[in-house]
Amino acid sequence: MAGLGPDSVQGTVPTLLFATFQLTFAIITAALVSGAVADRAKFGAWLVFVPLWALLVYVPVAHWVWGPGGWILADLGALDFAGGLPVEITSGASGLALCLVLGPRLGFKKDAMRPHNLPMVMLGAGLLWFGWFGFNAGSALGANGLAAAAFLNTLAAGCTGLLGWLFVEQRRDGHPTTLGSASGAVAGLVAITPSCGSVSLLGALVIGLAAGVVCSYAVAWKFRFDYDDSLDVVGVHLVGGVIGTVLIGVFATETMTGGAEGLLYGGGFGQLGRQLVAIVAVGAYAFAVTYGVAKLIDRVVGLRADEEHEQTGLDLTVHAETAYDHGVLGSGAPVSSSVLPTAQKARPQA
Repeated sequence: MAGLGPDSVQGTVPTLLFATFQLTFAIITAALVSGAVADRAKFGAWLVFVPLWALLVYVPVAHWVWGPGGWILADLGALDFAGGLPVEITSGASGLALCLVLGPRLGFKKDAMRPHNLPMVMLGAGLLWFGWFGFNAGSALGANGLAAAAFLNTLAAGCTGLLGWLFVEQRRDGHPTTLGSASGAVAGLVAITPSCGSVSLLGALVIGLAAGVVCSYAVAWKFRFDYDDSLDVVGVHLVGGVIGTVLIGVFATETMTGGAEGLLYGGGFGQLGRQLVAIVAVGAYAFAVTYGVAKLIDRVVGLRADEEHEQTGLDLTVHAETAYDHGVLGSGAPVSSSVLPTAQKARPQA
């Protein structure tokens, strides 16, 4: 960082702004990984895991895809505009590795584990969708026509992803759901992330729809294959990221890319093959290194929370706070006085 100042630039963008923008990609990817193992990982072990994982997994993959001389961009020629490989596929593959190391939550496949507040889910989905415009359009690194196209493609794919998920719910379950609409929108946004700067509006609509349909089935794979992915990071981010990255090889247009074209636009199978190689390389690397790091941390300090703490809830046992006091006191789960907040200990009993 020596010599960097307000006047330093990366292309036409201030270097400090560019670095901060890239750091937001890194931290959101770590946050996605945490979603796969929510409710059962030790907080202290997680604090050790994140910097190791970021240095050993995220940073190399981000350099391969976006960095000067990165082999995926420079040598292979695979395309990824805004993070399908470093963010979506890396987080999904890493989340799957952690799920296998940690094992399932208590009550997995036995107890209902539905979201506890759908209005908050919808608020979060809306905020996420809004922020996604910043990631995708912002990856153009300028207020220009490419940013506008990426912005519109992102909006369109989120909409068709939502519709695709609801279509599956209607046919499969007999009713579309609010939770499904939020999940479908996110699936569409995930899939368009790598391709928003490479495909036309038509391509974006198809990519979002494909992700909404396929991911709505993929989230159930955890019950078939016995890995407990708490927030469906594998089913939405890994699968959606694969869909969006693969379909660049089908829908990429020279108008957007300035050269590379997909299968449907006369480019043959070359770009499709390059996208597939990048997916396999990044997914395998992220899974293998994450699995090794997780195993090491588990052996040294332990990665899984205590069963009693997990049963009571890590919010309460680790952080001495909970969203709903009545939910804790009325749940029937044993709560040791040692983990109750001071205010609760002092509360007079009826």
